[in-house]
Amino acid sequence: MSLTDAERLHSQLRRLEDVFPGYSTEIVDGSIVMSPVRPHHNRTMVGVWVSLEGGLSSEWGLASSVAFLFDGENEFCPDIAVIPQADADENRSVYDPATAELVVEIVSPGSRTRDYGLKPQRYAAKGIPNYLIFDPYRAECVTYWNPSADGYLGRDTVPYGTVVKIDSPVLGEVRLPTDGLPVDPGA
Repeated sequence: MSLTDAERLHSQLRRLEDVFPGYSTEIVDGSIVMSPVRPHHNRTMVGVWVSLEGGLSSEWGLASSVAFLFDGENEFCPDIAVIPQADADENRSVYDPATAELVVEIVSPGSRTRDYGLKPQRYAAKGIPNYLIFDPYRAECVTYWNPSADGYLGRDTVPYGTVVKIDSPVLGEVRLPTDGLPVDPGA
Protein backbone atom coordinates (compact mmCIF):
# COMPACT_ATOMS: atom_id res chain seq x y z
CA MET A 1 0.00 0.00 0.00
CA SER A 2 1.52 3.30 -1.01
CA LEU A 3 1.44 6.29 1.28
CA THR A 4 -1.12 7.92 -1.01
CA ASP A 5 -3.42 4.91 -0.68
CA ALA A 6 -2.87 4.91 3.07
CA GLU A 7 -3.73 8.59 3.30
CA ARG A 8 -6.88 7.99 1.29
CA LEU A 9 -7.89 5.08 3.55
CA HIS A 10 -7.16 7.12 6.67
CA SER A 11 -9.32 9.94 5.34
CA GLN A 12 -12.18 7.50 4.87
CA LEU A 13 -11.72 6.18 8.42
CA ARG A 14 -11.85 9.73 9.79
CA ARG A 15 -15.29 10.05 8.19
CA LEU A 16 -16.44 7.19 10.42
CA GLU A 17 -15.43 9.27 13.42
CA ASP A 18 -17.56 12.12 12.04
CA VAL A 19 -20.54 9.78 11.72
CA PHE A 20 -19.91 8.24 15.16
CA PRO A 21 -18.78 11.11 17.41
CA GLY A 22 -17.01 10.04 20.59
CA TYR A 23 -15.17 7.15 18.90
CA SER A 24 -11.63 6.86 17.59
CA THR A 25 -10.85 4.56 14.67
CA GLU A 26 -7.82 2.38 13.84
CA ILE A 27 -7.02 -0.62 11.67
CA VAL A 28 -5.80 -3.52 13.81
CA ASP A 29 -4.93 -6.87 12.25
CA GLY A 30 -6.90 -5.92 9.15
CA SER A 31 -10.09 -4.98 11.02
CA ILE A 32 -11.54 -1.53 11.55
CA VAL A 33 -11.72 -0.95 15.31
CA MET A 34 -13.73 1.85 16.88
CA SER A 35 -13.16 2.71 20.54
CA PRO A 36 -15.31 5.02 22.65
CA VAL A 37 -13.52 8.05 24.03
CA ARG A 38 -14.53 9.50 27.40
CA PRO A 39 -13.78 12.85 29.05
CA HIS A 40 -10.99 11.39 31.23
CA HIS A 41 -9.29 10.24 28.05
CA ASN A 42 -9.30 13.74 26.59
CA ARG A 43 -8.26 15.42 29.85
CA THR A 44 -5.35 12.98 30.16
CA MET A 45 -4.35 13.67 26.58
CA VAL A 46 -4.35 17.43 27.11
CA GLY A 47 -2.32 17.14 30.33
CA VAL A 48 0.29 14.89 28.73
CA TRP A 49 0.40 17.02 25.55
CA VAL A 50 1.05 20.22 27.53
CA SER A 51 3.80 18.54 29.57
CA LEU A 52 5.47 17.11 26.47
CA GLU A 53 5.21 20.34 24.54
CA GLY A 54 6.85 22.25 27.38
CA GLY A 55 9.66 19.73 27.80
CA LEU A 56 10.79 19.05 24.23
CA SER A 57 13.37 20.95 22.22
CA SER A 58 12.20 22.83 19.14
CA GLU A 59 13.45 19.96 16.95
CA TRP A 60 10.52 17.82 18.11
CA GLY A 61 6.80 18.13 17.49
CA LEU A 62 3.64 16.34 18.50
CA ALA A 63 1.02 14.56 16.44
CA SER A 64 -2.35 13.25 17.55
CA SER A 65 -5.10 11.27 15.87
CA VAL A 66 -3.01 10.65 12.78
CA ALA A 67 -2.18 7.25 11.34
CA PHE A 68 1.11 5.44 11.57
CA LEU A 69 1.08 2.80 8.85
CA PHE A 70 2.72 -0.40 10.10
CA ASP A 71 1.75 -2.72 7.27
CA GLY A 72 -1.29 -3.59 5.18
CA GLU A 73 -3.04 -4.99 8.27
CA ASN A 74 -2.24 -2.35 10.91
CA GLU A 75 -2.68 1.40 10.99
CA PHE A 76 -2.36 2.65 14.55
CA CYS A 77 -3.38 6.14 15.61
CA PRO A 78 -1.55 6.78 18.89
CA ASP A 79 -3.14 9.36 21.13
CA ILE A 80 0.12 11.33 21.01
CA ALA A 81 3.32 10.75 19.06
CA VAL A 82 6.59 12.66 19.36
CA ILE A 83 8.00 13.09 15.86
CA PRO A 84 10.53 15.45 14.29
CA GLN A 85 9.10 18.97 14.03
CA ALA A 86 9.86 18.99 10.28
CA ASP A 87 7.58 15.97 9.86
CA ALA A 88 4.87 17.50 12.06
CA ASP A 89 5.03 20.68 9.97
CA GLU A 90 4.11 18.66 6.87
CA ASN A 91 0.63 18.26 8.41
CA ARG A 92 -0.02 14.84 6.91
CA SER A 93 -2.66 12.35 7.98
CA VAL A 94 -0.31 9.33 7.71
CA TYR A 95 3.27 8.95 9.00
CA ASP A 96 5.93 6.26 8.96
CA PRO A 97 6.35 4.67 12.44
CA ALA A 98 10.13 5.11 12.04
CA THR A 99 9.63 8.86 12.61
CA ALA A 100 8.21 8.35 16.12
CA GLU A 101 10.58 8.67 19.06
CA LEU A 102 7.83 8.21 21.65
CA VAL A 103 4.18 7.16 21.47
CA VAL A 104 1.49 7.60 24.09
CA GLU A 105 -1.73 5.64 24.42
CA ILE A 106 -4.42 6.50 26.92
CA VAL A 107 -6.53 3.54 28.00
CA SER A 108 -10.23 3.60 27.27
CA PRO A 109 -12.68 0.82 28.18
CA GLY A 110 -12.39 -0.85 24.78
CA SER A 111 -8.66 -0.41 24.19
CA ARG A 112 -7.08 -2.17 27.20
CA THR A 113 -6.16 -5.40 25.39
CA ARG A 114 -4.67 -3.58 22.40
CA ASP A 115 -2.85 -0.95 24.47
CA TYR A 116 -1.23 -3.44 26.87
CA GLY A 117 -0.96 -6.50 24.62
CA LEU A 118 -0.72 -5.92 20.89
CA LYS A 119 0.71 -2.40 20.67
CA PRO A 120 3.84 -2.88 22.79
CA GLN A 121 4.85 -5.74 20.52
CA ARG A 122 4.17 -3.83 17.31
CA TYR A 123 5.68 -0.55 18.47
CA ALA A 124 8.83 -2.33 19.69
CA ALA A 125 9.15 -4.36 16.48
CA LYS A 126 9.15 -1.08 14.52
CA GLY A 127 11.90 0.26 16.79
CA ILE A 128 9.91 3.04 18.49
CA PRO A 129 12.21 3.80 21.45
CA ASN A 130 9.60 4.73 24.06
CA TYR A 131 5.98 3.75 24.60
CA LEU A 132 3.82 5.11 27.43
CA ILE A 133 0.39 3.93 28.53
CA PHE A 134 -1.57 6.31 30.74
CA ASP A 135 -4.36 4.44 32.49
CA PRO A 136 -7.05 6.55 34.22
CA TYR A 137 -8.73 3.33 35.46
CA ARG A 138 -5.65 2.07 37.30
CA ALA A 139 -4.23 5.53 38.09
CA GLU A 140 -0.83 4.65 36.66
CA CYS A 141 1.49 5.08 33.71
CA VAL A 142 3.33 2.11 32.27
CA THR A 143 6.56 3.01 30.50
CA TYR A 144 8.25 0.77 27.95
CA TRP A 145 11.71 1.27 26.48
CA ASN A 146 14.56 -0.62 24.83
CA PRO A 147 12.66 -2.10 21.85
CA SER A 148 13.53 -5.44 20.30
CA ALA A 149 11.93 -7.65 17.69
CA ASP A 150 10.23 -9.57 20.53
CA GLY A 151 8.90 -6.54 22.42
CA TYR A 152 10.25 -3.99 24.85
CA LEU A 153 12.99 -5.17 27.19
CA GLY A 154 12.34 -2.49 29.81
CA ARG A 155 9.11 -1.72 31.64
CA ASP A 156 8.15 0.31 34.71
CA THR A 157 4.85 1.16 36.33
CA VAL A 158 4.59 4.67 37.75
CA PRO A 159 1.62 5.49 40.01
CA TYR A 160 -0.24 8.72 39.43
CA GLY A 161 0.89 11.41 41.83
CA THR A 162 4.54 11.05 40.83
CA VAL A 163 6.57 12.19 37.83
CA VAL A 164 7.11 9.92 34.83
CA LYS A 165 10.73 10.28 33.70
CA ILE A 166 12.03 9.23 30.33
CA ASP A 167 15.74 9.34 29.64
CA SER A 168 16.16 9.34 25.89
CA PRO A 169 19.47 9.76 24.10
CA VAL A 170 17.57 11.65 21.39
CA LEU A 171 14.95 13.62 23.36
CA GLY A 172 16.96 14.09 26.54
CA GLU A 173 15.21 13.84 29.89
CA VAL A 174 11.44 14.15 29.60
CA ARG A 175 9.41 14.69 32.78
CA LEU A 176 5.65 14.22 32.85
CA PRO A 177 3.86 15.04 36.10
CA THR A 178 0.83 12.86 36.81
CA ASP A 179 -0.61 14.47 39.92
CA GLY A 180 -3.22 16.43 37.93
CA LEU A 181 -4.34 13.60 35.67
CA PRO A 182 -7.91 12.39 36.09
CA VAL A 183 -8.75 9.04 37.64
CA ASP A 184 -11.99 7.24 36.84
CA PRO A 185 -14.25 7.39 39.91
CA GLY A 186 -15.08 3.70 39.54
CA ALA A 187 -11.42 2.66 39.68
